[in-house]
Amino acid sequence: MLNRPLAWTLALAMPLAACSSGPDYRPRAAAELGVPDNYSVKANSQAQEDLTHWWTKFDDPMLASLVDRARANNLDVALAVTRLRQARESLAQSRASLLPAITAGAGASHSQAITGPGGGGTSFSIGGDASYQVDLFGGVRRGVEASRAGYEASGYDYAAVLISVQAETARNYVLARLAQTNLANARDALAISDDNLEIAGFRVQAGLVSSLDQEQARASRAQTAASIPNLEASYNSFVSRLGVLTGQAPGALKAELEAARPIPRGPANVATGIPADALRHRPDVRAAERSLAAATANIGVATAQLYPSLSIGGSLDGGGGALSTIFDAISGRLFANIAQTIFDGGRRQSQVRSAEAAADGAFLSYKQTVLAALEDIENAIVALHSAQAREAEFRVALDAANNQTLLARLQYRSGLTDFTTLNQAESSLLSARNGISQAQADQSTALIALYLALGGGWDSNVTPIAPLAAPEQAPANGN
Repeated sequence: MLNRPLAWTLALAMPLAACSSGPDYRPRAAAELGVPDNYSVKANSQAQEDLTHWWTKFDDPMLASLVDRARANNLDVALAVTRLRQARESLAQSRASLLPAITAGAGASHSQAITGPGGGGTSFSIGGDASYQVDLFGGVRRGVEASRAGYEASGYDYAAVLISVQAETARNYVLARLAQTNLANARDALAISDDNLEIAGFRVQAGLVSSLDQEQARASRAQTAASIPNLEASYNSFVSRLGVLTGQAPGALKAELEAARPIPRGPANVATGIPADALRHRPDVRAAERSLAAATANIGVATAQLYPSLSIGGSLDGGGGALSTIFDAISGRLFANIAQTIFDGGRRQSQVRSAEAAADGAFLSYKQTVLAALEDIENAIVALHSAQAREAEFRVALDAANNQTLLARLQYRSGLTDFTTLNQAESSLLSARNGISQAQADQSTALIALYLALGGGWDSNVTPIAPLAAPEQAPANGN
């Protein structure tokens, strides 16, 4: 039976143990974060569509395959999973602090007389100890709260890495196809330059023109040929990057991507929803919010250190000269200890102020993440519209350049114009063809950036590791 002082101590501790020190966390309203009701650019404000597998909207099996391989094998994603596992175990350790610690031990000893009468003897002992740090002011529970928020933030950090890798894989694939298209354009232009150089040589030999035309044709041909190695190097860098993004050696995908394919094209329009809805899909925004929750809980952890601490415990011991008598005599004790720091030079108060400053910083970081997310969305929307407008103009330019080049070739062959006019017309044609390709690639990359900015590419209901079960005997949270 408990002695009277210990009973009084426990009676006073139980009501206090239901308290939690420090401020309770509250979600921030959109107005506090500077979230507007609508975007400042023209956007489709219809409810956001399902973007979990947005890369399938490009209708390119190779693109879909590469993104799926990056999801499964990318090393940055695997590293994010290890950080999530660490956060999970930190939460498990914090929760363990809510439960008592119990230890047990057993021993045996034998004594033997060296001289004199008498023999020796054997004795056996068994014992156990239990200790529990009473969470008087909720510091431990606030610590668990902070660890839980940190674990959730790590889950969102994992998702942020995942969607970033997916977008980077898709973007490099688009750029690889753009490099292939530009290479084809350059090689076509080189073939035409070879033909022009041959024609200019014939005309010089026939005395119809001076050698100036031949030299201009030779210079134009060399400039066109000089652009090809640079395009080949760009293509190689994009393919190498795709290999690394999928967790392979840089050259692993060269044979697979060697056959030229068109630049993948996605839908012309994307429903973005209103800003507040779009932000809910952003894992980096949700990670920043959880980091703020963890910082708020840490204020309570620091505040609890200002108040007394109570620890209780007990032990049982038994022993005997034989195993059969080890439980014949059992002794036990209970104890309680209350401690309060009287003077520490203001260290604990400073820790509280430091935790409060950290929470203020976490809020500012949260707001900054929200505003940067809105910036990403609006910039991607504008970039998409801009690329679409440029493609339309380049199509007009391509039609005009085609007509101009046909007329210039006919006139040059007929001696009605000089080589400079022909060269300018063919340069305009190559520029228009490359302009259309660039505008198409810009549309695709802007669309990828918009999907990323809207938080597409992850499912909040799927985590890479199993959720952590709550300990059955943990005290109820006093929040």
